[in-house]
Amino acid sequence: MTPNATAKSDASRAEVMASVDSTPAQPEFIIADISRDDAYLSMPTSEAPSLRDWV
Repeated sequence: MTPNATAKSDASRAEVMASVDSTPAQPEFIIADISRDDAYLSMPTSEAPSLRDWV
């Protein structure tokens, strides 16, 4: 079954945080919506965009 990519969400209740976590292999940049289960993404810090990339 394909997930519904257009499902409604209540963004006014979202609590999104970012973190850099050390792992045995390499540091990872993680962004998570802590108000929902399994709503996160992670990537190696070497591949994460920097703040300067957004300006």
